[in-house]
Amino acid sequence: MRRREFIAGLGGTAAMPLVTYAQERVRRVGVLVGRNESDPEVQAQVAGFRQGLESLGWSVGRNIHIEYRYAAGRIERFPVLAKELVDLHLDAVLSQGTAITAALQRESRTMPIVFVTVSDPIGSGFVTSLARPDGNLTGFLMFESGIAGKWLGMLKEVSPKLARVALLASPTTAYDHFVRAATGAAPSFGLELVPYRVENATDIEHAMEAVSREPNSGLLLPPDNTALVHRALLIELAARYRLPAVYFSRVYVAAGGLMSYGIRETDMYRQAATYVDRILRGEKPAVLPVQAPTKYETVINVKTAKSLGLAISPGLLVAADEVIE
Repeated sequence: MRRREFIAGLGGTAAMPLVTYAQERVRRVGVLVGRNESDPEVQAQVAGFRQGLESLGWSVGRNIHIEYRYAAGRIERFPVLAKELVDLHLDAVLSQGTAITAALQRESRTMPIVFVTVSDPIGSGFVTSLARPDGNLTGFLMFESGIAGKWLGMLKEVSPKLARVALLASPTTAYDHFVRAATGAAPSFGLELVPYRVENATDIEHAMEAVSREPNSGLLLPPDNTALVHRALLIELAARYRLPAVYFSRVYVAAGGLMSYGIRETDMYRQAATYVDRILRGEKPAVLPVQAPTKYETVINVKTAKSLGLAISPGLLVAADEVIE
């Protein structure tokens, strides 16, 4: 009896390496975000990415491991964190924004990178064409340049006397891309575009004070990590100086900003999971086309409009996807 038990025990021991060998290989993915980890919007976006992976069969702790890095709005941290992730020799990295994607690209021309919230991937040198990236980067376009005309049109509609619009953004984003587009579109609305480069809270305060000194001025806030990190300050100053503002994201309007026209970024992160999945299963970024948004939403804060003495037209209210009272 003891001999049979001993042999059975040997059989169980011998089977253990086979079970281990049969387990799935754990793939390693990085996520590099320019904002604060504690930001609720960032948490929702990262959760959306993780949920997207889970819906495609990837489970943290079983067959995938995710390395997260957050720069907390500190631009000088972008290259440091990019190098950290590249040195880990990951299977793929999700990159948020133009400046972070550029930092990752400088560190590696081979590691697969899937970007989100990038507006000018060709001009930024990330891809050679949207249809065929031809490199180690691909991803999801946030806005095409024509969006600038929509933003300016909304501002003019809510404030017909508007004469000039200040565009505030960090030069590390697709700053020139949006300045060119908005400058080209402004005359058709009888507007002058005045660009301001802002890299920190002090820059924002100085720019907003300068804008406030010019009568009939408004604000345009395109995609930008610096502005997002300091969005509470921007919204406060816009209210103090009574400046109508249009933002690229609903998050500003939910926090008290006037209005926005843009996409749900969380949806983009979920979509990014599909490209990371395809890369992990053997496809190359070079042949995965950069995808453009198909749905935009208009969000209006009526309470803010009233505090600024602005009347939102019935047409704009009807067109709005969400009205915050």
